[in-house]
Amino acid sequence: MSEQFLAIVNPAAGGGRSGKLVGSALKRLREAGLAIDVAETNAEGHAIQIARNAYAGGYRKFIAVGGDGTSCEIVNGLFPEAEGHEPPTLGFLPLGTGNSFLRDFTKQGLSQATAALIAGKSRPCDVFRLQHKAGAYYFINLLSVGFAADVAMLRHRRFRRFGELGYLLSILVTLARLNRRAFPLRSDGAGEVDRRRSLFLTFNNSKFTGGKMMIAPDAQTDDGLIEYVRWGPIGRLGLIRNLPRLYTGTHTQHPLAERSGVRKIEFSLDAPVDVMIDGEVATLHCESLNVLHHALRVVI
Repeated sequence: MSEQFLAIVNPAAGGGRSGKLVGSALKRLREAGLAIDVAETNAEGHAIQIARNAYAGGYRKFIAVGGDGTSCEIVNGLFPEAEGHEPPTLGFLPLGTGNSFLRDFTKQGLSQATAALIAGKSRPCDVFRLQHKAGAYYFINLLSVGFAADVAMLRHRRFRRFGELGYLLSILVTLARLNRRAFPLRSDGAGEVDRRRSLFLTFNNSKFTGGKMMIAPDAQTDDGLIEYVRWGPIGRLGLIRNLPRLYTGTHTQHPLAERSGVRKIEFSLDAPVDVMIDGEVATLHCESLNVLHHALRVVI
């Protein structure tokens, strides 16, 4: 089993920022005594295969160089192979656009992540497993359906080339449509399936999404629980007025909002839905969600 880190680099992350800065970042770590091999991705999903092959080859320590999407791909490469074994270790060089997961622990970004790697500071972290009709998806930040996923998917399909403007356009179009609908599910084996209409549902391991949006203020990455946040069928004006509360975490105090810590979600969906998982988008027919308690160690 290799004690070396494998840095999996997404050079396109952060609009190419990752590729430009990775050399100096890795140099600092090596000068501090870390043994690091490097593998570079060249397409979406490539980090999954790199991590899977590396784990099979004996690597147990990894560094995600990029954003949340890069670390999510690495996690999907490590699992399910790592289930039931000594937890692999994942460090971060946050050089991408979104680094929401790390905001639970620090606002210092790259400097703190680098210092943690040099000091060898790690802690246990839960991994969430989403079972869907075509397989399983693993993540460490959050799964979202409804408004946020609709925005992310619209941007991905139609406005991606416009950068930040594309994100704003996607919000405006989704706000105009405002599709408040039911996502039938049962939590922790409850007797009744919840079929209430909602603006969005999020299933969270950590607090933040979209960089600074504190969507799940009560989430803990190592408590073995899914922090389940639901916001009911709020109207357009109500949503606009309350948007700032998503950044302070006080939206959970709204009369139409609720939160709970649960161990398992069972979906009763009739068809696939658009989802946002750790900043990435997909269309999946979700079946269940559960927690792999302390299945990973994160360097933070």
